[in-house]
Amino acid sequence: MQNLGLPHPEQKMDIAVPANLRRGEPESGTPGEKPDWGPVSHTFAGGLEIDPQWVAEHRDRVTLLDVREAPELTGDLGSIEGIVHIPLGALPDRVGEVPRDKPVVCLCRSGRRSAQACVILDKAGVADVANLPGG
Repeated sequence: MQNLGLPHPEQKMDIAVPANLRRGEPESGTPGEKPDWGPVSHTFAGGLEIDPQWVAEHRDRVTLLDVREAPELTGDLGSIEGIVHIPLGALPDRVGEVPRDKPVVCLCRSGRRSAQACVILDKAGVADVANLPGG
C-alpha cells in the first residue's frame, strides 16, 4: 500500500467494496480515453499496458525506463542499451530524471514493479506512461 501511495483500506471501504464487486472495472463500464501514441490497453486496475512487440519495433518513439535494482542489470537478463535506469525504490525522489519528450514505457523483470512505477509517474504528472507487461 505504501509503494502505491494508497490510503489504508479502512478509510476507503465505501469505494473499495463496490469496485471489488465490479472486479475493478470502472463504474461507467468503459475505461478512460485511449492514448494515441501506441497500442495501449487499459487494465482492470486502471493502468495502461503496451504491446511488447510494438515497443521492440518502435524503440525510437518511446523512453524505456527500467526500474529493476542494479544487481539485476548484470544477471541473465542484462540491460538494454540506451535505457534509463532508476530503481523503483528511488523513483519517487528521482522522477525529475525521467525524460518527458517521448512516452515512457516502464519495465522490470515481471511487469509488477514497472506497474507501480507507472502509478508513481502518473501521480507526479508525467504524461503518456504505460507498463510493459511480462517484463
